[in-house]
Amino acid sequence: MSSSPVIAAPHILKLLSQLHQISLEQEATISKTGKKVFSSDVLRDLEDKKSAKEPKDDFDRLMLDKFIALDEDKCQFTYQLINAKGATNVVEAGTSFGVSTIYLALAIARTKAATGKSGVVIATEKEKEKAVIARKYWAQCGPEVEQEIDLREGDLLETLKTDLPEVDLLLLDIWSALSLPTLKTVLPRMRPGAVVLTDNTISGAKGYADLLAFLQAPENAFQNMTLPFTNGFEMSVYRPEQK
Repeated sequence: MSSSPVIAAPHILKLLSQLHQISLEQEATISKTGKKVFSSDVLRDLEDKKSAKEPKDDFDRLMLDKFIALDEDKCQFTYQLINAKGATNVVEAGTSFGVSTIYLALAIARTKAATGKSGVVIATEKEKEKAVIARKYWAQCGPEVEQEIDLREGDLLETLKTDLPEVDLLLLDIWSALSLPTLKTVLPRMRPGAVVLTDNTISGAKGYADLLAFLQAPENAFQNMTLPFTNGFEMSVYRPEQK
């Protein structure tokens, strides 16, 4: 296996490795197969139970204390993409415990140093408990990560309405029903050539139907490709000049 492309202090790389291992172990505890768990499968099980409550509410309660991060290879790809594009302003919809955010922060720190531009990772998390833990991990990384992140707590459809820079990359790793409203909230601030990365678009294709239809509609000016990562990872490039 090739070594990680991520350039960071040893203590950060060690922490990332540990956090990904915790994530894999957590996934195994709630997966019927003992392997990787997909949110679509969990939601289907909850729907089958016909709870008096909404499956989404049950899902939120189930996942509140579950440490499940974006896959390590997807994190590394996103890090590489940010560096290749020279991206400096990134929005992360669905920060959770902040593992993928560390990669985003490390990546923009490098592109900011290389380009001399300003930039920030705007992270979003609605659960206070998760935000507290995420901040703890960022603090363990130190200033090279912590100072790059603007964490906005609460409803992301509200927190992302204002004070956005021109966005180079949007990472969607959230409840699928929120993905299209989130994209529409951020879209007015996306620069030509900006990239949208959406996780779990193969196993979650049904839940992402509205988002994928929007991205694939010619009038919305996205060029799309499903990357061959586990469970799907959609890469959509915004090309408004080609409308």
